[in-house]
Amino acid sequence: LFIYDHLGGRKVLPPTRVLDLTADDAGKCLKACYKKAFEYSDCWVDDSRLVILNARDAAKKGATVLTQTRVEKAERQQGKWKITANTKKSRKSKIFYSKAIVNASGPWVSDVSKLTFDEEDTNQIRLVKGSHIVTNKLFDHDRPYIFQQNDGRIIFAIPYEYDYTLIGTTDQDIKGDPGKAQCSPEEAQYLLKAAGEYFNKSISLDDIVWSYSGVRPLFDDGANSATSATRDYSLELSTQNDKLPLLNVYGGKITTYRRLAEAAVERLNPWFSNMKGAWTRRSPLPGGDFPINGVEDLISDLKNKFPFLSEYWAKRLIRAYGTDAKKILGEAKKMEDLGKNFGATLTEKEVNWLIDNEWANCADDIIWRRSKLGLRLNQIEQEVLQSWISGQKLDSRVN
Repeated sequence: LFIYDHLGGRKVLPPTRVLDLTADDAGKCLKACYKKAFEYSDCWVDDSRLVILNARDAAKKGATVLTQTRVEKAERQQGKWKITANTKKSRKSKIFYSKAIVNASGPWVSDVSKLTFDEEDTNQIRLVKGSHIVTNKLFDHDRPYIFQQNDGRIIFAIPYEYDYTLIGTTDQDIKGDPGKAQCSPEEAQYLLKAAGEYFNKSISLDDIVWSYSGVRPLFDDGANSATSATRDYSLELSTQNDKLPLLNVYGGKITTYRRLAEAAVERLNPWFSNMKGAWTRRSPLPGGDFPINGVEDLISDLKNKFPFLSEYWAKRLIRAYGTDAKKILGEAKKMEDLGKNFGATLTEKEVNWLIDNEWANCADDIIWRRSKLGLRLNQIEQEVLQSWISGQKLDSRVN
């Protein structure tokens, strides 16, 4: 932690410190045998919001974003890439032309390279599944825990979506389709047992309200275990006689994604002399144009402008949309001005914003891929939301 403090610097976040668990709130939920802990500060991000905000930022800067569109084939023809794509909606093929392609398809990077671009993949990707479980809240403060395990791994327990605790993660090599990855009963039991070594409250399978798995596309460095495999990235450039580049992205992680992106741009500079260099450090994503310590002020300001908002509602909107929250609420004077209430503070105004600005097409897009409101909406509420969205899409086609 001493090295962590001095390598990373502490201009914004506080330095590390030692906690007396017998006196600190962090010790109240832990077994009495644990007396001392060490605390450090870091940043957090909502992964689903990060993905969509990058897409919005790209669109703002001139990119065309095509969701639910599958690239079927790409081939070099007459000095251009000819790209054949199919849209899920129309099931019709479209042709696009490009001077370069970046294959950043994560766990599918090798498959896409071979099947779509007909390129021989010289790198190996190691697919590692990380599973997580979500339980009802296990502690009342806003600090996460990192727990050391006897097998040499660590797990974490993180405050999640205000009323829940997120426990993860596992590390398992997997084969097959990454899109079908799920948290297995064995993984759930492993996480429950690991957390149970520390928390004084007994937790079981019945306490799990949701689970999910992610797949890390790690660059295969030959490590003996999934846990010890490198989290660094590798960029492979294929040009075929210095013409029409194809850049494959292997590995990478969320904390270095902007550095990776700038490195990718640098590799393509010989073909695009007008591309910027390193510029992302001070470029906020949509809605992020406020000071680092300005979140509480934003929440207070939103509640003052829209007094019908509860504390939770205002906080959720600011954390999801930042300064765009005011745009979503518009000129509403009372809750009824926001249209239909789908439950869990999700209203027609917000749904329309997600459809119009964030490419949402269905209920799952909204309650799982743009938010985690699926934890709060019951099955009937989710079905009502889907029916309403389907009706809106039908009305649009009729008009």
